[in-house]
Amino acid sequence: MQPGSGPADVNEEDNPSENVIAQISQFADDNLTFVRNISTCLGLAGLLILARSIRLITKFGSAADIPARFIERNISVRGRLRNITEKGLEVEHIPIYVPLLSRLLTKRQPVTLLDVRLAGVELTSEGQDWIGQQLKPAETVWLRLIARQNETLHCLVSVNRGLFFNTCVNEELLRRGLARTSPFVGLDPHSRIYWHLYKRFLRAESRAEKKGKGLWKEESRWERAANVLKNNMLVISLKKLFKWTSWTKEK
Repeated sequence: MQPGSGPADVNEEDNPSENVIAQISQFADDNLTFVRNISTCLGLAGLLILARSIRLITKFGSAADIPARFIERNISVRGRLRNITEKGLEVEHIPIYVPLLSRLLTKRQPVTLLDVRLAGVELTSEGQDWIGQQLKPAETVWLRLIARQNETLHCLVSVNRGLFFNTCVNEELLRRGLARTSPFVGLDPHSRIYWHLYKRFLRAESRAEKKGKGLWKEESRWERAANVLKNNMLVISLKKLFKWTSWTKEK
C-alpha cells in the first residue's frame, strides 16, 4: 500500500459498478431539465400511440369511421346538433379533447355530419316539430350507439337538462305521444339490451296512450258527433238540397 492511500481508494478500485452509478446520478443532477424533457416526450409519445389505437380523440366524419367495437359495446359519443331532418338528426361529432395531442392529431377538415336516426321510435311530424322547439341550434347531444346501417347511425339521443338531469329524446317522444315504438334496427331480438330498451320504450308509450297524449288523444263527444253528422248520408243529401234550392231562388 502506497503512503497516503486509504480505504476509500481501495473501495473505488474494488467497486467499479458503484462508480458508474455515481457518474449516472451526477449526470442526471447536472442535466435535470434535459432528463425531465426526455421523460415528458416519452410520456407524450406513449399517450399519442394509446390515443390513436383506441380512437378516443379521432373526429368521426361518417358512420363508417366509427370502430365496430364502439357500436358492439353501445358506447356514447358526444356531438353538436346541426340540422333536424324528416327522419332524424344531423350531428357533428365532438371528439375528446386532450391538450397538445388534439392539436397534433386534428387537422383542418371540412365539417362533416353524422346521419342519426332515433333508435326504436317512429317519428311523427308533430314529434319532429317538438324536437325543433326543444333542441337549440348547435346544442350538445350524446349519442349512445345502437346500430349502424350503411351510412346511418341508430342511437339513443340524450341532452343534459341541469346538473343532474339527463333527458333521452327517444323516450320523451314516446312519453308525449309524439312517436310510436318500432323495432330496434341492428340489434339481436334475443339480446338483453334489446328487451331492456323495448320494455322501457313500451312502458313510455303505454303511459301516453293511457293519458290520451299526442297521437293517442281521443276525440271529445262533440267532435265525434260532428264527424258522424259530417259523414251522414242524410245530412249530405239535405246540404245538397239546400244548395240546389238556394241556386233556384237566385235564378
